[in-house]
Amino acid sequence: MGTRKILIIDDEADIRAVAQLSLEINQDWEVITAPSGTEGFQLACDQMPDAILLDVMMPDLDGPATWELLQADAKTQAIPVIFLTAKVQAAEQRRYAELGVKAVLTKPFDPVLLGDLIVEALNW
Repeated sequence: MGTRKILIIDDEADIRAVAQLSLEINQDWEVITAPSGTEGFQLACDQMPDAILLDVMMPDLDGPATWELLQADAKTQAIPVIFLTAKVQAAEQRRYAELGVKAVLTKPFDPVLLGDLIVEALNW
């Protein structure tokens, strides 16, 4: 299967750090991180990750706006995206899923299970 490269875009440093450690230790994946949608989009273009974990609520460029940027660019539109959100209401989850993201994971997440949830969501 080879090593997967995952991009985590989240404005919370703690979330980035926990997710990165979890995926590196439990899945042996290469993880790159970005603190904003703008930086994340640039990293996605430069690094071409196998998947992106994207926080929904961020200042400036939020998750849905970053998703639109990724979809508008031919280079990044095929990268699977999983939203991370603290909003757990069914209507919001449905709205995010209707955008076309591969899955919506809720925060806080269990670091031990994070890699398995990604594997399941992306049928890896």
